[in-house]
Amino acid sequence: MAEREQRRDRRDRDETPEFADRLVAINRVSKTVKGGKRFGFAALVVVGDQKGRVGFGKGKAKEVPEAIRKATEQAKRSMMRVPLREGRTLHHDMEGRHGAGRVVMRSAPQGTGIIAGGPMRAVFEMLGVQDVVAKSIGSQNPYNMIRATLDGLRKESSPRQVAQRRGKKVADILKRDDAPTEAVAEA
Repeated sequence: MAEREQRRDRRDRDETPEFADRLVAINRVSKTVKGGKRFGFAALVVVGDQKGRVGFGKGKAKEVPEAIRKATEQAKRSMMRVPLREGRTLHHDMEGRHGAGRVVMRSAPQGTGIIAGGPMRAVFEMLGVQDVVAKSIGSQNPYNMIRATLDGLRKESSPRQVAQRRGKKVADILKRDDAPTEAVAEA
């Protein structure tokens, strides 16, 4: 009896959608064989919990739904955590690169929204970012754009991480340098 309840609990957990996913690209690929051509599909999917975790995956199969399922499974395995400021934007501006793909991402004030194109928009939406300005420079290949975006997001560091790395307090890191303006006022 207890075993049956455990299975039901596990099934309920699997059915609850803790992750949102976004299909970025579907590509029909063909293989030429003796009798003609065999067609398959390649899918690119971005998965995230919209609270600071995101991952991407790609899958290939003879049918579209199977390719999407494989890509989603791979994306869930490759999740990474990104620190967000106030849960809505990036802590600082950054640049990401992968191959010929290059992206520039900037934090934005509240109410700006997601100003980014195509695959980058999917990454930010799945990450839970609400305000960001981003530009893709270079490759328009969605695979390279997503990899470049995730490369930039890996470089993201919160004030807490910087303070820990330097052995200081968060307040020391965030403190504004008011000393020069006071010196000018005294003179």
